[in-house]
Amino acid sequence: MNLKSLVVDSKSAWASYPGYPDFEIEIVNLSRKELQNLRKGCVTQKYSRKTRVTEEVLDEEKFVKQFTAKTVKNWKGLTFEILETLLLIDTGSNSLDTEVPFSAENAQVLVTQSSEFDTWLNEVVFDLDNFRSKPTRGVVAPSD
Repeated sequence: MNLKSLVVDSKSAWASYPGYPDFEIEIVNLSRKELQNLRKGCVTQKYSRKTRVTEEVLDEEKFVKQFTAKTVKNWKGLTFEILETLLLIDTGSNSLDTEVPFSAENAQVLVTQSSEFDTWLNEVVFDLDNFRSKPTRGVVAPSD
């Protein structure tokens, strides 16, 4: 058996947001290789007059946008009531139990504007336990 043939670059799973079991997010785990490639695409080389050396500069806005697009694939159960605990929002005439639809743009706004959600996402996306295969065997009862 070749270990390399077993490795997957990414895998998705649904995770509930803490304190709100009805708010579930479909997240994708990124391999180290994918994360490095993502970061590379968001880095530019700039000459520093102070140190007289070329330095790498991360375009944080571009990185967050691409990271969010790769890691947040969907959600369900995000209501205005939950959203206003994560962001300062104007609900307008919307009922607090109205669901906020998923879109790539909405996901990006949530990640960039809510440090609480961003922190949670980073913890969950890189925790392999959230993506492990569940056991398929049932518990065998002891024989008499």
